[in-house]
Amino acid sequence: MHSTKKRIALLAATFLAIAAVATTAFALHQAPAQAASGSTQQTSLQTISLTGTGRISGGATSLVGDGPHDATPADDDRDQHTGAVYADAPTVSPDPTSNPVTSSNPGASGFTGLNHVDTRSQDGGNAFSLEPPDQGMCVGNGFVVEAVNDVMVVFNQSGQRISPTSSMNSFFGLPVAINRATGERGPFLSDPKCLYDAGTNRFFLTILEEDPAPSVRAHTLIAVSQTSDPRGSWFLYSIDATDDGLNGTPSNPDCPCFGDQPLIGANGDGFFISTNEFPSFVGGFNGAQVYAMSKSGLISGVTEKVVHINAGTIPTPDAGGIWYSIQPATTPPGSPMGLGQAIHTEFFLSALQFGPAPLDNRIAVWSLGNTGALRSGNPAAVTLAHTVISSETYGQPGNAPQKAGDFPQGQLLGEPENQLAGNDDRMNQVVYANGMLWSGVNTVIGDGSQVGIAYFIVSPKLIGQSLSATMAKQGYVTVDNNSVLFPSIGVNPAGQGVMGFTVSGPDYYPSAAYVAVDATHGAGAVHISGAGVGPADGFTGYPEFGGSGVERWGDYSAAVAGQDGSIWLATEYIAQSCTVAQYSADPTCGGTRTSLANWSTFITHVTP
Repeated sequence: MHSTKKRIALLAATFLAIAAVATTAFALHQAPAQAASGSTQQTSLQTISLTGTGRISGGATSLVGDGPHDATPADDDRDQHTGAVYADAPTVSPDPTSNPVTSSNPGASGFTGLNHVDTRSQDGGNAFSLEPPDQGMCVGNGFVVEAVNDVMVVFNQSGQRISPTSSMNSFFGLPVAINRATGERGPFLSDPKCLYDAGTNRFFLTILEEDPAPSVRAHTLIAVSQTSDPRGSWFLYSIDATDDGLNGTPSNPDCPCFGDQPLIGANGDGFFISTNEFPSFVGGFNGAQVYAMSKSGLISGVTEKVVHINAGTIPTPDAGGIWYSIQPATTPPGSPMGLGQAIHTEFFLSALQFGPAPLDNRIAVWSLGNTGALRSGNPAAVTLAHTVISSETYGQPGNAPQKAGDFPQGQLLGEPENQLAGNDDRMNQVVYANGMLWSGVNTVIGDGSQVGIAYFIVSPKLIGQSLSATMAKQGYVTVDNNSVLFPSIGVNPAGQGVMGFTVSGPDYYPSAAYVAVDATHGAGAVHISGAGVGPADGFTGYPEFGGSGVERWGDYSAAVAGQDGSIWLATEYIAQSCTVAQYSADPTCGGTRTSLANWSTFITHVTP
């Protein structure tokens, strides 16, 4: 098996063939990465390839091939932390007052989105079982596009599916993920992101791709709709992310590499992607890689040079630190000044908890200036700058318990109920609206038995190449005796925000929830928009499949403002429940789950 498969994939193959490459997700600091060589920004121009056209098209579905013991997962999700030391790191975890919880949701509605059955049953059943879903969502021109690992669909704004449900492999014109009759592997796809760009009236989608062995190449795939209707044709592009000096890539340490978790943003000039680069076959971390490209070329099917900045070579405040998860900003429709960004500028945020100290009280603000050069024939003239500002304390979260209930797969295996993985404290989705940057992170709360959210509203200012920033508002979201995790904030041009996330704990099955948030009052009461009806019962938590009692969750949610100023949220939750007796008779529990997992997603629509 190709050793860099990031998402846990349950394969119909022999135990020993795959067990040799199984690892543990988010095992912090087991193998500290070393700082990449060099001490200044490294910029190169890279080729983007037009690989064809794609369309959302369905096919045969099947669940053939699953069973509790016919395979084991392989997970190579890497930790981006290093041995950096922050001498002034805080030593006391945040312990804020909990937010009130209400079941009243004025101005809100919602519907169930994609689920594990959708993704596992695609391509005649020749698809992986995947956890977590990793939700990409974009909304525009009356359409709601949802993408997860590894499937996508289009809804209308009433929640009706108005396109086929398509595997990502099929959409990108690639072979199936795994041929369950022969065991032959195809390209592995993970980490979808989606963006509707009001300036061009087009939909953009990205995903990580890794070739099957013996190839060592990895790519970031990009799709751009050719019209304002996502059900039509899309241009398909590929950027080689292997960075081994071949195929026009830079030669980075210990590569061949892959670009983990592509993050996306846009301004009036360009489209921006940031990845975390890891060597494919040895330990280490090369840091964030930032890609900038002209939107005009992408929407017209013209391949132009892409600016590739290796941010891992830029010094950090802590010796041995390496920049990671530099989140580009998106902008809400109707924003002034080049869709809301400062003219010819793209902003980013990132967290600074680099090393073994579990807490931090700093975040970084980034700007990519002169982005008009992306359209001028001299794209390398863009300039990257950053500044570090003080923040409230945040830090490495623990895991989230669940309310007790039926979890038949685990019960038949003789295992306790899973907890949900809190992952880490990397920066989540960033929005630039009303002159400010909005984002949040998972954080430890109190004694570590709860996961909470720390959010930041930052006012950036770029004059020439001089970047400064101030914290306009910050705060926490917590629920008494329970956990909230994986925030995304959607903000309209007026600065009205809504944050979506999952709530789980002794009092709640994993549920979709939200809070209103603004730069004056902060975050309000927690609203439960999609109440979970049972515990998560996914294979990734069970020792029989390489787990440790902690099920993969997240790794991120999605939130976006619509053209009317309302906010759309996509969050993971549990929409079904069945007993051991029902599962034993039918492991799909009436087609509501697979034998291996029962996650679903919930799409919430809120008018602030």
